[in-house]
Amino acid sequence: MTTQTITSVPLLDLQAQYEPIKEDVKKAILDVFDSKQFIQGPKVIELEKAVAEYANVPSAIGVSSGTDALVVALMTMGIGQGDEVITTPFTFFATVGSIVRVGATPVFVDIDRETYNIDPALIEAKITDKTKAIMPVHIFGQMADMDPIMAIAKKHDLLVIEDAAQAIGSSYTSEDGTTYRAGAMGDVGCFSFFPSKNLGCCGDGGMVVTKNVELGERIRLFRTHGAQKKYYHDFVGGNFRLDPMQAAVLLVKLPFLESQHAGRRKNAAIYNEQLTGASVPSIHEKCDTIYNQYTVRSTDRDALQERLTTAKVGNAIYYPVPLHLQNCFSELGYKEGDCPEAESAANEVLSIPVFTELSKEQLEYVVDVING
Repeated sequence: MTTQTITSVPLLDLQAQYEPIKEDVKKAILDVFDSKQFIQGPKVIELEKAVAEYANVPSAIGVSSGTDALVVALMTMGIGQGDEVITTPFTFFATVGSIVRVGATPVFVDIDRETYNIDPALIEAKITDKTKAIMPVHIFGQMADMDPIMAIAKKHDLLVIEDAAQAIGSSYTSEDGTTYRAGAMGDVGCFSFFPSKNLGCCGDGGMVVTKNVELGERIRLFRTHGAQKKYYHDFVGGNFRLDPMQAAVLLVKLPFLESQHAGRRKNAAIYNEQLTGASVPSIHEKCDTIYNQYTVRSTDRDALQERLTTAKVGNAIYYPVPLHLQNCFSELGYKEGDCPEAESAANEVLSIPVFTELSKEQLEYVVDVING
């Protein structure tokens, strides 16, 4: 039994994460103000180099958000009207919203029941002569099963865009023995630095990474209205620039990212061992997850959520309505039953606190509440 001193646990405690580094964060932001370089500048360049090294790719391009990372990647690769992009219905809205925003059509493939990632075995049946890309999502911090996805893409000459918004630092060991970091296997990888991510800034921010240096340079142009030289535009791009103050904050936090991952894995291991009141997450044998979310599953999810909420344990449903059933995509013609595993997951999953700074007493409290 846990002690009586714990009466609530937040889903995420950003203050606890901030406290040890707050003086460094304040100084980094003030340095940007002192430099007066408020657009692009050395902090953005420094962060791009650091993230490229971390992800083990030659090119990284800082952008304004994880959503814009997806949009600018699609734009740069010429995906638009009349094209189809295969993706998952069990993800945050931005994945599919980005496809629609560039004029392309999302084609939904159901998920693997165990990992919640797109099921590679179902992809090939959805390929048509309009298919231009596959956009797997590395959900909850675990990479999709990329070997078969890359093989299908190669066979059909398709692009692969990794939505790695939740997965920076996660890894996948391929059948040939090579271990890849998220974002390094496809043509591009897209990260989000939303504050709740393992590497989060103090607002919106994102990054596109790629192993294709030439493609990376084109993304840089599209990031700034398609202009290499001021007022001379080679393409119609957009304003997708990363704020240098966000870059400065991320540079302070990046050296602590591996310890953030380690703390989440340690807490997850305790849950994996002790939870009996809900099914714990499954990790693919090729993957090393970063537990951006720790997501349990229960056929009586609503009762479990009520129990947690009553006990003041933070929790969230990611995601209550799969995207193929969202009203804004009704014109695509999908109906209930088309993606049964995604629909089942939407009715049964619940994410609980797993952040690094959780105390032993807080973990015990969460376990006690879930186990009843």
